[in-house]
Amino acid sequence: MSRSAVASPDAPKALGPYSQAQVVLSGPLRLVHTSGQVGLDPRKNEIVEGGVAAETKQVLANLEAVLAASGCTFADVVKTTVFLTDMADFDAMNKVYGQAFTDPFPARSTVAVAGLPKNARVEIEVVAVRPGL
Repeated sequence: MSRSAVASPDAPKALGPYSQAQVVLSGPLRLVHTSGQVGLDPRKNEIVEGGVAAETKQVLANLEAVLAASGCTFADVVKTTVFLTDMADFDAMNKVYGQAFTDPFPARSTVAVAGLPKNARVEIEVVAVRPGL
């Protein structure tokens, strides 16, 4: 088994001592565990404006960049965890989220939290699996 950190220039840099993702090669599988992404514009390092739908769109763009840097796509995602600061935002987040994934959809947990970095309203992390290279 081996592991390596992922760093995509197309996603925001880590806000602390963590990697954007870790790729684990275990036998014939490539497992990718991403750190949570918030709606930071990677060029401005600021949360995008427009509410939870705009933030979710940016979160997914950031995750797509991290997954691409690890050799994966949304089609490889098997599990997501969504963190919301307000469950009243669930429907708006879910509408945007649903445009990124196709059937069979990944397993998902959605959790209400007291706060997120940079006062974000949504954060999403994913686990992806694909054949190792």
